[in-house]
Amino acid sequence: MALIDRWIAEEERRQAERRRGEEMRPALPDWLIQYGLNRRNVDAVHTGDCWAVAKSGRCRPATRQQALDALCRQVPACVHCRPDTVLGLLG
Repeated sequence: MALIDRWIAEEERRQAERRRGEEMRPALPDWLIQYGLNRRNVDAVHTGDCWAVAKSGRCRPATRQQALDALCRQVPACVHCRPDTVLGLLG
């Protein structure tokens, strides 16, 4: 019986740690700017939850205004998340 109680206590501890980790995780940014391999060229604009940038490591958080400015400067919008549509810049 003591062994089962220890297992239960350990699992409850793990669940509490998981919950604390999720609560402490910073919120996703609303917009992302993807930079080129040389880190100077801007390659694309993404929404903050775009699946295509999940592993790129080349994106930085941006404000709404920075995303708008980049799109107005002809930086391509991601074809997957379409930030230009979300921002109302079609056309």
